[in-house]
Amino acid sequence: MNRKKVHRLRATGRRLLAIVFWLMSIKVRALARRAGVSYRALFMHPSGADLAILAGLIDHGRLKVTIDRSFPFSEIGEAFALLESGRAKGKIVVTMP
Repeated sequence: MNRKKVHRLRATGRRLLAIVFWLMSIKVRALARRAGVSYRALFMHPSGADLAILAGLIDHGRLKVTIDRSFPFSEIGEAFALLESGRAKGKIVVTMP
């Protein structure tokens, strides 16, 4: 398969994935609207440049990060238990010694 075809297939896959996640988030977006807040999902790949953009949004108050709980590394088992429970209402932070 040539490069152009591969690029086209990847672009199509990304568009389809975005549509699927948009459809899956209809209920969440409606609840957010009723609560007077906005909801957006970000799909990112590991990238220092992307992390810098997110850090800038946070620093300027344009992106709010909600932290559910913070655990010391010695309690990582409890952190994973909370993650796997699906009951966290924000990010789970594990701090390193």
